[in-house]
Amino acid sequence: MNRLVLFAGLIIILAGCTNQNASPPPTPIPVSPTKPPPTLPPVTLTPTPVKVPVQVTAELANCRFGPGTVYLSLSEIRSGRNLTAVGRNDTSDWWQVEDPINPGGFCWVASEVTDESGNVEELPIVSAPFVTVTKVDLRVEPNRIVVNCNDFPQTVFFEALVTTNGPTLLTWQWEASTGIVSDVGTLIFEESGTQAINEFYRINAPNEYWVTLKILTPNEHEEKVTFPVSCTP
Repeated sequence: MNRLVLFAGLIIILAGCTNQNASPPPTPIPVSPTKPPPTLPPVTLTPTPVKVPVQVTAELANCRFGPGTVYLSLSEIRSGRNLTAVGRNDTSDWWQVEDPINPGGFCWVASEVTDESGNVEELPIVSAPFVTVTKVDLRVEPNRIVVNCNDFPQTVFFEALVTTNGPTLLTWQWEASTGIVSDVGTLIFEESGTQAINEFYRINAPNEYWVTLKILTPNEHEEKVTFPVSCTP
């Protein structure tokens, strides 16, 4: 009986020693949340440009700045020439083609002077180009004045020849070194070509004068002319 009690006490003591020397439980390692895969941008497919072969059937065809005979002719193409159409107007009676005379450029040819070798309805509709003033020639008459000092005032006349590459509404304004600024003038171009704008001024004393013609629309452009005025007593 005493032996059993002693053995039981020994077990309790050993158990107590074992608990005191036991290692602490391991610290849990935090688990990083799984990152979702990066979102890739959507892939945009570039459509293949539509090109349709066309052949000139007229003896001589004009390839113009825009879709219509009111636009400036950029090239003349002889019969049998093969062209590449890349666009059309909304009525499909003009083709925008790669300009065979000016590499890298485009022009417009009438459908009635071509034969097509593909489905032209697949060609994209292309808007008419923006018409611009392409040239301004400004002159003054007389371009030099030498008079008696008692012969003032003198009158000078100006003429500007303005060229556009298509139909447009032109607006302009004169400005002189004397500080005079004219009202805004308008001129209608029903087709490409050249029209004249005329003006005159009175000069009251000798000086170095200038006059500028400012094109306001369809695109901004300036042309300036100078003229000396002198007198003798």
